[in-house]
Amino acid sequence: MKRTATGNKTTNATVLKSPAYVRFLNLIDVLDRINPGKKLDAIEESLLNKIVLSAHQGEVVLVGDLISLAEFGSQATLHGRLKNLRAMGLIDMAAEEDGRKKHVVPTKLAMKRYEERSKCLEKAVRAG
Repeated sequence: MKRTATGNKTTNATVLKSPAYVRFLNLIDVLDRINPGKKLDAIEESLLNKIVLSAHQGEVVLVGDLISLAEFGSQATLHGRLKNLRAMGLIDMAAEEDGRKKHVVPTKLAMKRYEERSKCLEKAVRAG
């Protein structure tokens, strides 16, 4: 017999199968433990998602565009998170000709991260 979070006993017959998203989250947790390193916080994850989506759609995203996303935090917070992503090797910044604007692109390491997460998602859906 298993115990639920409340401590009640259940039989195997009454345990519900996990939804695909829960299986996906469990696989991501395992992936993070297998590949130790600095884990991204929610703001860094959101910024990286925005950068990867923009790159996938062929859009240019500028540093100024990212640090103006008030829903993710203050400009100082966002600038710091971009510096963290760059230090972790997940993004690169390239200056335009006049040097005043920098566009942000995901690195190969960032794309590998998303490929690994895609495999986890596919595995979670197949297990359903």
